Amino acid sequence: MAYLLPSEFATKMVDAGEAKIFMSTRDTLIRAYMAGAILALAAVFAVTITVTTGSPLLGAVLFPVGFCMLYLMGFDLLTGVFVLVPLAWLDRRPGVTIKGILRNWGLVFLGNFAGALTVALMMAFVFTYGFSVEPGVVGQKIAGIGESRTLGYAEYGAAGWFTIFIRGMLCNWMVSMGVVGAMISTNVSGKVLAMWMPIMLFFFMTFEHSVVNMFLFPSAMLMGGGFSVMDYFLWNEIPTALGNLVGGLAFTGLTLYSTHVRTAPKRNLGGDSAKPALAS
Repeated sequence: MAYLLPSEFATKMVDAGEAKIFMSTRDTLIRAYMAGAILALAAVFAVTITVTTGSPLLGAVLFPVGFCMLYLMGFDLLTGVFVLVPLAWLDRRPGVTIKGILRNWGLVFLGNFAGALTVALMMAFVFTYGFSVEPGVVGQKIAGIGESRTLGYAEYGAAGWFTIFIRGMLCNWMVSMGVVGAMISTNVSGKVLAMWMPIMLFFFMTFEHSVVNMFLFPSAMLMGGGFSVMDYFLWNEIPTALGNLVGGLAFTGLTLYSTHVRTAPKRNLGGDSAKPALAS
């Protein structure tokens, strides 16, 4: 596959962040909506595979199909803009402001949530035949995930909150590697392979992804999960989103930017003799 050097794709990361800040409200919302909906379908797909085959590994191996589809289509996840958009501000791109960054994050959050909620409503309807019967084994599994990953953390108080925060950090460390993976190749097969590996890792390790959770928890509530909206936001979505922001930006965005865009001066071990000779 055609491979771009880190110095090349790191610059593309900054360019992408700048472009997202200046994107129109309409386009930002549409792209975020579609990203949330597609990732939600991928989550249903992976849970269904896990339940029907009894193999969480197989579900994790196949979950990245949704991530690859949405990024090949140019749609945006909150986890991705958490990493890319601040780089344009750090690079002092003209017109890029903190207000612009927060606007982008807010619009992408709303779009992702609307897309994921749409799929949650549709799948809850499917699993319950229009809310006329109890959900099947897949629906029950999703409801159980919602309870265990809200009330399950709440049982441990502050330790539980920081546990989910750290799991959110680890998640977007891997997911942001997938976002960057879409930039390191110039052909589809190379992009897919580079995206697939870190996404598979995060899903199998059950790290916390804010957009996946935008589907899992509303869907669980619709199918009988025993927790509230406040439980969902306080004991999942808020710490997960904050962890996603810190993990993706610190471990991926800033490390690549600082070492491949704003590189430190090279060491001079040879004094004057190490300086390049002037052309005669």
